[in-house]
Amino acid sequence: MEKKYMDLSLAYALVAMALGVFYREYTKLSGFSGVTRLSVLHTHYFMLGMFFFLILALAEKSFAFSDRGVGRLLLVYQAGLNITGLGLLARGLTQVWGSQLSRGMEASLSGISGIGHILLGSSLILLLWKLRKRALLREGGV
Repeated sequence: MEKKYMDLSLAYALVAMALGVFYREYTKLSGFSGVTRLSVLHTHYFMLGMFFFLILALAEKSFAFSDRGVGRLLLVYQAGLNITGLGLLARGLTQVWGSQLSRGMEASLSGISGIGHILLGSSLILLLWKLRKRALLREGGV
C-alpha cells in the first residue's frame, strides 16, 4: 500500500503543478488581474492531495493500517477532493470571465464545493479515527 500512496502523492503533485501553471497563464492570457478561486486550486491539490498521501505512506509504514475499509474511505476522500476542485475551477472560471451568475447558479456552485468539503472532512475524520485505533492496538492500549 505504501507504493500506492506514493503513486497517488506523485499524481496529485503533478495535478497541483499543472493547476498552478493553468492559473498563472490563463489569467495572464485573459488579462485578468483580480481575485479568483483558481488561485487556491494549486494549494488545495498540494496539501489535500500530495501531502495527504505522502503522510499516509509514512503512517502505513509505521502502523500497517490499510484494509478494505480504508480503501473505501480513500475513494470518498478523493471524490470529495475532486468535487471540491471542480467547484473551485467552475467558480474561478466564471470570475475570470466576469460572468454574472443567477442566484440559483451561485447556490449550485457553492453546493458543489460544500458537498466536496463534506466528503473530504467526514472521510478524513473517519480515516484518522481508524488510524488512531490501529496505533492504540499496536501499543496494546485497546
